[in-house]
Amino acid sequence: MLQHANHIRARITELSRKSYWEQFEESPEFVVLFLPGESFFSSALEVSPMLIEEGVSEKVILATPTTLIALLKAVSYGWKQAALTENATQISQLGKDLYKRLLDMRGHFEKLGSQLSSSVDSYNKTMASYETRVLVSARRFKELKSIDGNDEMELLEPIEKTTRALSIEAPKE
Repeated sequence: MLQHANHIRARITELSRKSYWEQFEESPEFVVLFLPGESFFSSALEVSPMLIEEGVSEKVILATPTTLIALLKAVSYGWKQAALTENATQISQLGKDLYKRLLDMRGHFEKLGSQLSSSVDSYNKTMASYETRVLVSARRFKELKSIDGNDEMELLEPIEKTTRALSIEAPKE
């Protein structure tokens, strides 16, 4: 039995030196030493009860048919949790990026609104100048009968529309 335990110990050391976990990017940092029967495991532990701890310190997990399934399920669950965590991290980063872009876009809307307001002001000032300065002189031509036809110089409508203010607050229900 002691020879059996020493053989398992030697196999633990041999597997540990191979560092399989370093060869793969997405890998648990341990290797599994499968013992094909519960009796092989228990008899080795009877003469060398520290085998489990020695294996763990060497990054080698001892497994039997009974414990292998549980170990594989635990590793699978860990990988799923790691994938969920990575996904949540990416969603969080995407949310931060989107929020920053929305803030940038808000700045663009403010600038555009200001420019539209300025354009409307310029249009209305030009209209006022047209009505008070240009049309007055143009109507005099008609009074002096120096133009032919019945074409009237009609007034243009001023633009009175305003842009919608951007509200940061959520709509009230």
